[in-house]
Amino acid sequence: MTENYRGAASIEGPLAGVRVLDLSRALAGPYATALLTDMGADVVKVESAKGGDSTRSWPPFENKHSLYFDSTNRGKSSVALDFYSSEGQELLWKMAMASDVIVENFRPGVLSTMGLDPAKLRQEKPDLVIASVSGFGASGPLSQTAGLDQVAQGMTGLMSVTGADESSLFRVGIPAIDLYAGVFIAFGIAAALVGKARTGHGMEVSTSLLEAGLAVSTFQGQRYLSTGQIPQPQGNDHPVLAPYGVFQTKDQPIIIAVGNDKQWHQFCGLLGEVGLAVEAPFQDGASRSKNKTELKRRVEELLARKSASEWLSLFRSAKIPTGPIYNYEQVFDDPQVKALEMVQHLTRYDGTPLPTLRGPVSVNGQAPQIRKPPPALGADTRRVLVDIGLDDDQIESLIASGVVRQAMEQPVGRSA
Repeated sequence: MTENYRGAASIEGPLAGVRVLDLSRALAGPYATALLTDMGADVVKVESAKGGDSTRSWPPFENKHSLYFDSTNRGKSSVALDFYSSEGQELLWKMAMASDVIVENFRPGVLSTMGLDPAKLRQEKPDLVIASVSGFGASGPLSQTAGLDQVAQGMTGLMSVTGADESSLFRVGIPAIDLYAGVFIAFGIAAALVGKARTGHGMEVSTSLLEAGLAVSTFQGQRYLSTGQIPQPQGNDHPVLAPYGVFQTKDQPIIIAVGNDKQWHQFCGLLGEVGLAVEAPFQDGASRSKNKTELKRRVEELLARKSASEWLSLFRSAKIPTGPIYNYEQVFDDPQVKALEMVQHLTRYDGTPLPTLRGPVSVNGQAPQIRKPPPALGADTRRVLVDIGLDDDQIESLIASGVVRQAMEQPVGRSA
């Protein structure tokens, strides 16, 4: 094990030594690059000197800190510069030439206006990986249109199947399509790096919110494509399986997921009503799905005999998938969540504590360790400019002219 940033011990990840120039902002791109830091990549986040990533000003706040920003910018360094000055673009070019990967989520074509034309980058550095996330893709009538998560949730059908019924449709309670796009582009980057190791050539990988949202439609999208049936919102019930969804017990609702006939027979035995399993309306999966309203009524009559905690224990012992419906206080108090050590404790650059979620992917049984807390705007400007060959006088001149910005805050220690 090695000592990492501010004293935290970790095992080198599989992307150790990969240098990522992160030009993205808001969520899809920053989430992707946070995942890359989990795997060991060195990510330099380049932000506008005039306020930085827009999420720095988004609630919720803890004092002056945006928790929106903090949630997706772990492990990164920050450089602040003027993207559109000639001096700033010259610095961007030098940083690009020192990187293995560039990540951006501007509209198609904007990267070129910043002096980073992909064709010129490829000519100068053939092994560079360029990764792009847009709202609607690089071609088509909406290619130059701004895209945001909820717009994509609406356009990709996700909202049409989320809610109690057609008159009560909802967005998912997190920016799910932004996050999916981030996961997909991180996967694309990892694949391109493998390809680069094999061929010596870089690649351009891209996705969009529209493509990501359509990709996760899976069987709902396939249902329409193959049968012409338009999926409908199912509330808290599974659209095709039964019993599968939220069921009321004696004291509170729980989630039960019976996935096959074997589990169905076990489930009825635990309910104390073995005959229910072979009644004609419920004897196979297709019948249970067709008659799930009546099935739910019958099941909830039986569930009313015991408390949620009693049923959870019984069903789990029989390996029938089940669980409670938590609020976030209950989530972080759950023994399983604690056992996974999902929450790591950092100290920000100003000395304030930051408990935050680690990444979700373990390697060789080792969960990722967050090597750096979310950075102050421009916290690493000077160090990165030195790395690309600038001397102190050049850096001071750039700071004085406003081309770059160096954070005033001085980093302090990180708790283990």
